[in-house]
Amino acid sequence: MTQHLKVDAPDHESRLDQMAQGVLGEPVSRSEGQHKITGGATYAADAGAEGMAYGVLVQASVSAGRVTEIGEVPGVLAVIHDPRMLRRAAQGMSTEGPDAGPQQVDFMGQSVALVVAESLEVAQAAAHALQVRYEARQVPVMPDAVDPEVPEDKQSATGDLDAAMRDAAFRVDQVWHTPSQAAAAMEPHAAVAQWAGDCVTIRAGLQMLGFCREQMADALGIDVGQVRLLAPYVGGGFGSKLGINAEAVAAAIASRQLGRPVKVVMSRPQVFDLAHRRSETTQRLRLACDSNGVLSGVGHEALVSNLPGSEFSEPVTQATPFTYDAANRQIVHKIARIHRSCAGSVRAPGEAVGVTVFECALDELAEAAGIDPVELRLRNIPEMEPGTGRPFSSHKLAEALREGAERFGWADRVAPRARLEGEWYIGMGVASAVRVNSLVESRARVTLTPQGRAIVETDMTDIGTGTYTILGQIAAETLGLDLAGVDVKLGDTDFPRASGSGGSFGAASSGTSVYLACAEIRDKIADMMGCAEAGLTLQDGTARCGNIVRRLDDIIRTPLVGDGHLEPGKTEDSVRQATWGSHWAEVAVNRWTGETRVRRMLGVFACGRVLNHKTARSQCLGGMTFGIGMALTEAMEHDPRDGHMVTRDLAEYHIPCHADVPHIEVHFLTERDAYVGPLQAKGLGELGICGAGAAVLNAIHNACGVRVRNLPATPDKIIAELEI
Repeated sequence: MTQHLKVDAPDHESRLDQMAQGVLGEPVSRSEGQHKITGGATYAADAGAEGMAYGVLVQASVSAGRVTEIGEVPGVLAVIHDPRMLRRAAQGMSTEGPDAGPQQVDFMGQSVALVVAESLEVAQAAAHALQVRYEARQVPVMPDAVDPEVPEDKQSATGDLDAAMRDAAFRVDQVWHTPSQAAAAMEPHAAVAQWAGDCVTIRAGLQMLGFCREQMADALGIDVGQVRLLAPYVGGGFGSKLGINAEAVAAAIASRQLGRPVKVVMSRPQVFDLAHRRSETTQRLRLACDSNGVLSGVGHEALVSNLPGSEFSEPVTQATPFTYDAANRQIVHKIARIHRSCAGSVRAPGEAVGVTVFECALDELAEAAGIDPVELRLRNIPEMEPGTGRPFSSHKLAEALREGAERFGWADRVAPRARLEGEWYIGMGVASAVRVNSLVESRARVTLTPQGRAIVETDMTDIGTGTYTILGQIAAETLGLDLAGVDVKLGDTDFPRASGSGGSFGAASSGTSVYLACAEIRDKIADMMGCAEAGLTLQDGTARCGNIVRRLDDIIRTPLVGDGHLEPGKTEDSVRQATWGSHWAEVAVNRWTGETRVRRMLGVFACGRVLNHKTARSQCLGGMTFGIGMALTEAMEHDPRDGHMVTRDLAEYHIPCHADVPHIEVHFLTERDAYVGPLQAKGLGELGICGAGAAVLNAIHNACGVRVRNLPATPDKIIAELEI
């Protein structure tokens, strides 16, 4: 019998707080950590199979058009240009693409063929030599070259924003630009495919196996049950591995055609071309407030881009409607249909760029009004969700701001250009952090053996976030076991389907399904002990009911199996769910060169129950590092003539290195959110990036008086505005 929960009402029982093992929440090191650093964990590119051949993708050299001829090269096993590979490979997460035909090219760099050979070296040489002819056509590649779509369902307006701007005591009306960004995960996209009869097994780096399995079955034209995906270790994804991509589809098609295993590993430039990008944005912010700094108007207009026919568009304004109060509001969302590589979800889609720009605009408003930036934010935090009147499931923004100000020493902040140390201007900046929260349907199976060991099985993935450890802690806590007594098995579609890793919903969703499976086992143990589950205590492999105490390995004769099934319910709509925090940065700006160095950062976060303080802190450090990159270094550059990507490797696409990342402090606020189920935990992995870049940019202004609205804030942009 499956323990099923649909979250229709808040869970105020806090049953996990009544457990006795004491392992949940502790800063436990990742259980697979040593396995990874010693090379024992094999990633998709490391995997092999007997008789395996090697495939290399060939990419389009035109911006758009039709493939008319693909040549031949000697010494290879096959040159494959299956139409399904072409169409699916161009669309990122979407399985549906433009209707221009099976040989359609939609952007320069799209995969158009796969060369397969006995060795990687031969396949690489042949792919380079392969001649492909096209019937090219002229297409727009720059967002300002087209009239954008204005989808009706993405616009909203309340009150009269124009009147609010006209009548405001203080106002901001500015435009910001953020460039395209890459996920740039450490592990390249790779897949090994092998058929057995009419069934295929694919080992790949993927984030959401259930979703990817459906996509793969659709791409191959077979039933879902004929596809098995394996992803026990994933070396980062940041959204780029949410769906299937060219390497997995191509490997599967080639393997079926050749009757042998085929491996396809993207080169780093191919990853930049073919793994979807974050869209560039143009954002206009209009903010109006009265003489007391109370917001009367909020306007947020965003222009993003994507391929024709792609459903996704960067949800820039996702948090704008509910973060701050204002009677007059307007949201505008526009999409430029251009022929660049597919845009999709990159870590914290929406808020990563939307909150960053909004928090910079709010800093400008605070300066105009002569009000401390922290105080301005505190004065505009809503009690209920603006526009709907829904209550918040929990709300910790005010506490995060006050706690952060105290911990960071905000009281020592001085006016812009007032602190000079040698040739360095020193400044402080602040920004709020906010990210929407949700649950996703998830299943898990837990088995408690007669030897007192627990086995957790789910197709959930660990993309470096600590899933193995967290799920082990939940099972150990609930079943009263030492963490070493729990075996966690992930990344196999033969296991129950979990939420997958994405959208910061993974830990809470899959973790709750594991908890529910363990709860079913607790019920069975309670029956064996002759008491109600509420009276059962499990600790250190021992069961206690009243005065009865027995070892688990004494009472369990056959394996006890629990199945957990979580579904989101009415609380998804009855309350506004979000996670909250505040970002703080101190920077030094060189008065002669415009170079910026981040000296220290602090993040204060509220995300419900913290399941593991060590892995949670690690996620926040990563998100805040993303913020540094967004503010100072990261930009995907496209050639305006043909749209091809110029910054196609980690030498040209500048992510922050060790020298760029200062001491970062992370602090968690104590919180439980009953509206997200018995785990009372919420998403965290993406919250750390939302607003982090704004704190750095606001600190730059406080240091030297320069506002950079065309990100990133590279030295040339700062020195151009710097008063010497």
